[in-house]
Amino acid sequence: MLRTYRDLVAWQKSFDPCTTVYGLTPGFPPEERFGLTAQIRRSAVSVRSNIAEGYGRGMTRDYVRFLRTAKGSLCELETQILLAKALGFIAQAAGTPLLDRIRGVSRILAALVASLERKAELPEVTRA
Repeated sequence: MLRTYRDLVAWQKSFDPCTTVYGLTPGFPPEERFGLTAQIRRSAVSVRSNIAEGYGRGMTRDYVRFLRTAKGSLCELETQILLAKALGFIAQAAGTPLLDRIRGVSRILAALVASLERKAELPEVTRA
């Protein structure tokens, strides 16, 4: 039974990529402090924050919207990690497992959104 957002598997699983990012980014070049370093950190924190905020809104429609925002932040984070790997800021040995965990959280979020939409019978957003 869920008592708080902290009981959500999606929120719990999003902790590891976030802490991993904070462990890796001090090794980025100093000139990236306000660039890629800051952006990667914001994306990682945004995932967890949006899961919590959506849960706290108390309405399914808002919750789903925030979960989708969290999923978008995961896509942003994945893109930034791929860039950091390409630039040599993150080693393959650290980057690949991090990307795997990000994709795992993304799958969990997608399943949670689908479940909530089925329960609430919310219309799916179609993409052009």
